[in-house]
Amino acid sequence: MNRVLLAVIGLVLLLAGVFAVVTNTGVLTVVDRGARLAPGTATPPTWVWYVVAAVGVVAALLALRWLLTQLTPATKTRTWQLEEDPEPGRTELSTSTATAPFVTDVTACPGVHTARAALAGPQESPRLAVVVDIEQDASVAAVREHIGTYALPRLRQALDLDTLPTAVEFRFTTKAGARVQ
Repeated sequence: MNRVLLAVIGLVLLLAGVFAVVTNTGVLTVVDRGARLAPGTATPPTWVWYVVAAVGVVAALLALRWLLTQLTPATKTRTWQLEEDPEPGRTELSTSTATAPFVTDVTACPGVHTARAALAGPQESPRLAVVVDIEQDASVAAVREHIGTYALPRLRQALDLDTLPTAVEFRFTTKAGARVQ
């Protein structure tokens, strides 16, 4: 979504720039080069400047928030402590280690080129984010069914979870798969 939004904004800005240059050079005569942009010479009321400043500040804060979101990773790898009483000893499990068999299960499905998975959130209520790169001729429905009926139940059982909210993103790849049909 971010890439599409950036592409649209970039295209609009590019077209606006081309329009300004073409109009200024006289190639396009939609607007008279000597005409004023706004009629009259009176300054606008004071409240207009406050509105313009407020809109500028809000736009700058939104842009800063979006930029910070892009720079921070979406999911962080965590380490879970598996026992409640650490007195006799401690057992820790990295979330990347927990998702490795899940990724292996997903990549074993026909048509899947690669897969990545990340657990986020606390141990009591984790969320799973999965990105699956599939071949052009692969069946998305078959891969989704494989994840939902085989790989995800195995992961939930291994982590001893009743539910595991999961977001799956499918990406089509043009790379040839390693499987021979």
